[in-house]
Amino acid sequence: MENSKISRDSSNNTQDTAEHIKTLEGKEAVEKLKELAKGAENCFFCTSIKTGLPLSVRPMSVLDVDDEGNLWFMSQAGSAKNQEIEADPFTHLFFQHHKNSGFLNVYGISEILEDRKKIEELWNPLLKVWFQDGKDDEKISVIKVSPTHVYYWDTKHGEAVAFIKMAASIITGKTMDDSVEGELDF
Repeated sequence: MENSKISRDSSNNTQDTAEHIKTLEGKEAVEKLKELAKGAENCFFCTSIKTGLPLSVRPMSVLDVDDEGNLWFMSQAGSAKNQEIEADPFTHLFFQHHKNSGFLNVYGISEILEDRKKIEELWNPLLKVWFQDGKDDEKISVIKVSPTHVYYWDTKHGEAVAFIKMAASIITGKTMDDSVEGELDF
């Protein structure tokens, strides 16, 4: 995929597009997705994309990102969220890894599974807050989100370097943007 696309950036970025836009492909794209999605405490999980206005939004935590780039969540079987997914599987997820960097916009297709092996694999003790009977709770289902379009915004060299460049930019009056953005294509 070509990196000459117009930036989705809404700032006054003065970087050359070739340096600012970087599409990641294959394993590198999956690794970036894992880094940003798993590093975020929560995401906004949006359903009823095509069938409802307004869309339905709730915070959720991703439990895993597999090697194919699928994102995994747990949910109550029969919940409103699951019913919305059954009626309209299109899902939109928004992640924020850090205060000023590491943003993900994930659009995909959700699937509800009642796979006991996957529940066992994803289980952690904190989930008992929502599933009082533990990993054997009959009301647990898993949601697999298979991304169809993913876009990210991040820093090239990490938050510390980005902060130093921002401070230097203020002092010198020259733009020293360390941002990078692009599509994740797997």
